Amino acid sequence: MIDSHAHIFLEEFEEDLADVIERAEHAGITKILMPNIDCSTIERVLGVAAKFPQMCIPMMGLHPCYVKSDYKRHLKVIEDWLSKESFLAVGEIGTDLYWDDSYWRQQKDAFSIQCELALQHHLPVVIHCRESIDATVEIVAPFASQGLQGVFHCFTGTRDQALEITDLGFYLGLGGVSTFKNGGLDTVIPYLDPHKILLETDAPYLAPTPHRGKRNEPAYVQIIAEKIASLLQLSKEALVNYTVKNTEDLFKISSWQA
Repeated sequence: MIDSHAHIFLEEFEEDLADVIERAEHAGITKILMPNIDCSTIERVLGVAAKFPQMCIPMMGLHPCYVKSDYKRHLKVIEDWLSKESFLAVGEIGTDLYWDDSYWRQQKDAFSIQCELALQHHLPVVIHCRESIDATVEIVAPFASQGLQGVFHCFTGTRDQALEITDLGFYLGLGGVSTFKNGGLDTVIPYLDPHKILLETDAPYLAPTPHRGKRNEPAYVQIIAEKIASLLQLSKEALVNYTVKNTEDLFKISSWQA
């Protein structure tokens, strides 16, 4: 299995990262894909990737929740890194209306600029869209028509929104919310195309049931896989085969070189 989205470079893992990696390997995780958050996390992302090069692969981007009035200065740093180092994708990028809309204009601009960077560098994007799926689809659609691909990470939308996203050629990242009793995805996942699903944890956030409320970690992908397989009426093995192929196809993992 592949954890397509985990922030194991954060301070929540400073004390036991090696153990977290070992548990992930024991659970059958072969790769952990790490989306950057902002300028302050870049060195941490690169440090973990250097320490565990066979397992952990870095991405580069500016998370929408960290887009403020000085976002263009941060985007220049992101752009510089994309020009001088190898990254698997441009991420985590996108929009977020969950907390507030104070920097909504800046978020949309930062998202568009980073989509342009992804096209320039021939990379896919990893998209955050909390409480903003429709607006995010509207922004990304013109880039999709130019060949941009990616994943809508932590998808929690409706069946119609899922179809709109996959019709653009994008994938749906499913994580711990899939296991929540009142998460709402139990009525959506049965209708999803398994050729368009990626598995993720978003560690340390959104731990699946029965670990909800605790620190999430990549080993828990197996719990998420079991739940999604059940909802799709597939064997876990079949779901894993689909999602590994999907992740490898989107991110071109087989040709990845640090």
